[in-house]
Amino acid sequence: MAETAVRYLRSVGAATAAAPSAGRSAAVPSALPGAAPLAGARAALRAVGPDERAPVDQGEFRGVLGRFATGVTLVTTACPDGPAGFACQSFVSLSLDPPLVAFMVGRTSTTWPRIARAGVFCANVLTAGQAHLCRQFAVSGADKFADVDWTPAPVSGSPRIGGASAWIDCAIHAVHTGGDHLVVVGRVVALGATGGDDSPDVPAGPENLSGPLLFYRGGFGTFAPFGPFTP
Repeated sequence: MAETAVRYLRSVGAATAAAPSAGRSAAVPSALPGAAPLAGARAALRAVGPDERAPVDQGEFRGVLGRFATGVTLVTTACPDGPAGFACQSFVSLSLDPPLVAFMVGRTSTTWPRIARAGVFCANVLTAGQAHLCRQFAVSGADKFADVDWTPAPVSGSPRIGGASAWIDCAIHAVHTGGDHLVVVGRVVALGATGGDDSPDVPAGPENLSGPLLFYRGGFGTFAPFGPFTP
């Protein structure tokens, strides 16, 4: 995987330095350790060797990163044998011009190959009243769309989940490797937001289930506003 990244960097003209092979020493740097880089010098890019990986415990990694609250989406697509989709917290806005979004999916996902073959997807932003859909779509092998209200997105035809706070219809623009996940970039072809009182001035919680569904430290919650944002 790392070697693939290095080959790509070389193909676009980026400077790379291959990891030294057995019996060969690495090139001696032109600056002494601790010294400032030479004027005009450019850091070399290279593949990281297995013996150089940071000794981070996976449990600790999950625990620390779990303190970053995220929204929750359902990434869906339409296939010849029926709709497909999965629950995804790693969805982000990427670019305004051109309009791009991205999501991360595990390389072992059984849903991703169906989305990849379709070449299109719709990201549905869930509300606080739709936590049950996140649980339903997180189960592998089940009929995830059982009793789910949806309509085709206007361009891709991917399922647009009824009651979702927003939907973003996309064509797959690029796919990049990222460790045990893939980074999927989508070019936005249509999007929209549904009705519902999700103003930051309206209290969140049971009184306002149209507010955002948030995922934090392994559990669901929603948004409690401090008031309007003033820069």
